[in-house]
Amino acid sequence: MNNYFFTQIVFCTGLAAGLLGALTGLGGGVVLVPVLTLLFGIDIRYAIGASLISVIATSSGAGAAYVKEGYTNIRIGMFLEIATTLGALAGAFLAGLVSPSSIAVIFGMFLLHSVYMSTSRSHQLLPPTQPDPLATRLRMNGNYPTDEGPRQYYVTGVPAGTGLMFVAGSLSGLLGIGSGAVKVLAMDRAMRIPFKVSTTTSNFMIGVTAAASAGVYLSRGYIDPGLAMPVMLGVLVGSLVGARILPKARTDYLRRIFSVVILLMALEMIYKGIWGKM
Repeated sequence: MNNYFFTQIVFCTGLAAGLLGALTGLGGGVVLVPVLTLLFGIDIRYAIGASLISVIATSSGAGAAYVKEGYTNIRIGMFLEIATTLGALAGAFLAGLVSPSSIAVIFGMFLLHSVYMSTSRSHQLLPPTQPDPLATRLRMNGNYPTDEGPRQYYVTGVPAGTGLMFVAGSLSGLLGIGSGAVKVLAMDRAMRIPFKVSTTTSNFMIGVTAAASAGVYLSRGYIDPGLAMPVMLGVLVGSLVGARILPKARTDYLRRIFSVVILLMALEMIYKGIWGKM
């Protein structure tokens, strides 16, 4: 495979990953790393390095567009990022004490349960109709644009959401995975934030953690410009396209896409954990 053709294929892969990441709030890394390692045979450390650069591009591209359009709740993002960062530090400390394979299996089971909760009609939660005192004090309540005009929403379950964000950061530090999936689940299920707001706020948040991780990979020489550049450009274009699509997309379709991606991620984590591939 010549370099030009390889660059084109990697760019298209990044574009698809960026589109998915922008629509679901996952950042695209959950797609990029398996594709780069399994289909192209790239060392997983370099694949993760390129993925981290792409996550920053997704957060910068789609995140900026979502903030401008009024979907992202910046106060929620900045507040929850504190818990995610503390969790990442705790996860890095525990990495030498806890078996990553065991954590991977637990994480996979948690994601499977989350898919069931998201797809089961009996577990669909209605948005809160009354302000939560803590969320009100933190000024987290907001509104987002719809075809009928701005729609008000209230935030609830701040302690539970913060705890899940700490778990997301810990899993990221332990396993070296993106935590966008858990962030969306925390905001959507625990804090009962509208799905479009949770995905856009997740896109706003993931770049912060990815930037810190990318610095570590850069210092270790695991970021190859020849690989990271086409991936980053593809993801950036895909994320901008996704930002244009999201306002017109139906939430139930986004939930289905999100559930399928989470299911695949869960099965991959369980497989790698049981067979000791983490």
